[in-house]
Amino acid sequence: MAEVAHPLIVPLPRLLPPAGQLLRWTALHRLRSTWRGPHLELVLPSGEVFTLGAGTQPARATIHDDRLFLRMLLRGEMGAGESFVAGEWDSEDLVAVTRAFVTGTAARGFESPLTRLAQLPSLLRHRRAANSKTGSERNIHAHYDLGNAFYELFLDPEAMSYSCGIFSTGATSLAAAQHAKHERLCTLLELAPSDHLLEIGCGWGGMAIHAAKTRGCRVTAITVSREQHELAVARVAAAGLADRVSIQYRDYRDLEGQFGKIVSIEMLEAVGFEFMPAYFATCARVLAPGGTMALQSITMPDDRFDAYRKRVDWMQTYIFPGSCIPSLAAIRGALPPSLSITRADDIGPDYAPTLRAWRDAFLANLPAVHALGFDEPFVRTWLLYLAFSEAAFAERTLGDHQIVLKTSR
Repeated sequence: MAEVAHPLIVPLPRLLPPAGQLLRWTALHRLRSTWRGPHLELVLPSGEVFTLGAGTQPARATIHDDRLFLRMLLRGEMGAGESFVAGEWDSEDLVAVTRAFVTGTAARGFESPLTRLAQLPSLLRHRRAANSKTGSERNIHAHYDLGNAFYELFLDPEAMSYSCGIFSTGATSLAAAQHAKHERLCTLLELAPSDHLLEIGCGWGGMAIHAAKTRGCRVTAITVSREQHELAVARVAAAGLADRVSIQYRDYRDLEGQFGKIVSIEMLEAVGFEFMPAYFATCARVLAPGGTMALQSITMPDDRFDAYRKRVDWMQTYIFPGSCIPSLAAIRGALPPSLSITRADDIGPDYAPTLRAWRDAFLANLPAVHALGFDEPFVRTWLLYLAFSEAAFAERTLGDHQIVLKTSR
């Protein structure tokens, strides 16, 4: 396979056979000594098959270049991801391979003091991407302003929802699952026609349109993505809801007024750990006495959160700059005294089929992705992002909680 280049991935010289063999043996020996997972077969550049674990249906990855092992020894899980983007390994079932890796390494990757040292530049870059007002706009632009035409290729056309749908109610399509998600949030909020709903991080307007259309309430929705704002305004107008739904380009820190209900769907991950107290303080400030907030957020298990927060991973480096997936304990710790959690339901098992639907549509539309001007490193980055995310939710190493908060004021 021809090499592909990414501006953040350091190019490596080709390894002479003795060096390649030594690095290969070192990395594989270390991987085998710590492996606690299912059957994984690695087809080496020599054609030899290296086996980890046991089972009747092994996942299989084909390694084209020994530089994979150098990247893993230097940068751990980050290096393995960078190696995939560089075209140094492949798999016909990327989800199966990443599921095996997540399980086999106990979701802790392939880390060592050396890998953590080598990741310092990425960690410093991540720290500089902190979500101040200007930082948030820059980080959101990097991911969400890739173009509305791009996201239209794989999200459901009705809601354009870029968050976990709910299939467990019997939904058989992505659109139905997203409809079920919005319905459940409206129910948790007990939305009524007299309510004024604030949505923080409105995406392309799917929830705002659903709430106004099905509950008859007023909605003020905010975003700091220029592309999302433009399309959301157009979608609201097309739905005939411009008199009830206001889409505003606004940072949550600039909110004014009071609202009886607030909803925020998978926006908290973009707030950043150090800004979560200010985020919830803002929510408490604009939430009317006796008001209700429904928060949907991807969540990290409590026992892994501290270690996760002190490092930087491939996803934060190449997909969501400045992001931090909170744990439930971190969310509780960031709440002001006037806000309290009354229920928290994990819909995480529904994320794997949501991601599978996005990935299937992405693959089906690869020619259109290329036609929009996205190159091979971008495509491989997104294929790994979608597959690894599906694997993480399938293995329950990540959750996704719908949380109800009440104000005591």
